[in-house]
Amino acid sequence: MTDVEQKEVLIITGMSGAGRSTAADALEDLGWYVVDNLPPQMLRPLVELVERASSGLPKIAAVVDIRGRDFFDEISEMISVLRGGTELRVVFLDATDAALVRRFESVRRPHPLQADGTLLDGISEERARLGSIREASDIVIDTSELNIHQLAMTVTDLFAEEGAAEVRVTIVSFGFKYGVPADADHVADARFLPNPFWVPELRAQTGLDAPVKEFVLGQPGAREFIQRYAAALEPVLAGYRRENKRHATIAIGCTGGKHRSVALARELAHELEQIPGIGVSVKNRDLGRE
Repeated sequence: MTDVEQKEVLIITGMSGAGRSTAADALEDLGWYVVDNLPPQMLRPLVELVERASSGLPKIAAVVDIRGRDFFDEISEMISVLRGGTELRVVFLDATDAALVRRFESVRRPHPLQADGTLLDGISEERARLGSIREASDIVIDTSELNIHQLAMTVTDLFAEEGAAEVRVTIVSFGFKYGVPADADHVADARFLPNPFWVPELRAQTGLDAPVKEFVLGQPGAREFIQRYAAALEPVLAGYRRENKRHATIAIGCTGGKHRSVALARELAHELEQIPGIGVSVKNRDLGRE
């Protein structure tokens, strides 16, 4: 199968208030390119763009819904046409009338088809217009009993690539004298260890160099700190996954961000990489500063 044949297009549609935006956000977190409120007439040009693109183009998801007004009436025909030569899937998000009413009342907004009627009038009209699309959908998700985190997890479970990281962790080494990273979720202090700066033969090197790494990790408490810190973070990262927090930044600081924090950041990354579903990258923010 060629790269062109492997291109994927996902259409997200369904009832207003059933969670289309949450589903779209979850797909973006998985690396999909999401187009919101796309008129059905634009589906064909979108698919053609995907088919002509290089293999580097991400998978595309299009949110198509009742906001398209008269355009939306053409979506069933357009889907039938596109299925002929495209790896196309349709996801329909649904919920009970009672759940939809509660959601619209909580945000104090009218239903798009309500006009001068009631919320239930708008919901009923939308169900009538979407009935055939719901029946033709590949996946129907009932969100009545799902909160936004549970819905995001459902979408992630359905569309994440096998082996993909469920939580991506960025470990940032830094120097306290330059300030704590503003986006850090957790901050650890490596200044409890002796500073290689005061060892003449290590001063010009960094935590990326083997002599500095061996010096830092050879200090009493260094490896114990890494192992226990990684063990403490494991349930935290599991909780992030349950709450649909897909990215976490862990900062490790020393005085200048050149020796201790750099060595410990790499070692912590190695420990966290052993946790299933966790992807780790390391950024040395202050390495290279004078």
